[in-house]
Amino acid sequence: MFEDAVLADEAVAYLVFAAELADSVRPLLLSHFRSPLDVISKPDDSPVTVADRAAELHLKERIQQRFPDHGIIGEETGGKPRGAFNWIIDPIDGTKSFITGFPLFGTLIALSYEEKPFCGVIDIPFTGERWSAGPGRTMYKSTLARTSACGRVADARFYTTSPDMFIDGEAETFERLSRSARLRRFGGDCYIYGLLASGHCDIVLETGLHPYDYMALVPVVQGAGGCISDWEGRPLSLRSDGRVLASATPALHAEALAFIQR
Repeated sequence: MFEDAVLADEAVAYLVFAAELADSVRPLLLSHFRSPLDVISKPDDSPVTVADRAAELHLKERIQQRFPDHGIIGEETGGKPRGAFNWIIDPIDGTKSFITGFPLFGTLIALSYEEKPFCGVIDIPFTGERWSAGPGRTMYKSTLARTSACGRVADARFYTTSPDMFIDGEAETFERLSRSARLRRFGGDCYIYGLLASGHCDIVLETGLHPYDYMALVPVVQGAGGCISDWEGRPLSLRSDGRVLASATPALHAEALAFIQR
């Protein structure tokens, strides 16, 4: 209990620093947005740009200067857990959105403690929106964020970034759950988790994610009153399999998991 209280106090300072990180990298990203870019395909065929790499190096340098004992894991430069605290960063979550001029790409900044999500920031450079979360509380800009009260899949507003991410049996799961919801929408990357935290949608289902894609999302969703887990209902950590379900309420999450596990 003492350790939890100390960590909660420390979260305030860490979130102030995370906000400084997001502020510092926004101009760099926006200077490249909707400008001619050389796009390189990584070994997994996902795209990367000079903006991704420059922004990640910028973030890593600032973290190393401030917290030299902390580990850093980035999408482009990699890294492994080191010690109790590790920063997990994705300077452009939604590179495909970024390179096609879609403005809802985001910067994800997470801090894990003992490999579990501790603090998280979703920053949307183009719109100036930001969700920040430590243990038990999520802020949207300067106000508290709260999920909706939706308790049934039949009443839910469903989101995923793209149906194309679901293959083989996962596609059947996606169709079963999304077709049972009141409405379904596509697109948005990390932005849709912010929408869920603020009560504008109710379920997000995705797969194929990496820790830098989801670690920042966990505190944001949970701190707003929602639930987020893997498809088996297990808590997300650095070692999760990349299948993510987020829901507005525990009752909705339980029913969505039942749809997934049929």
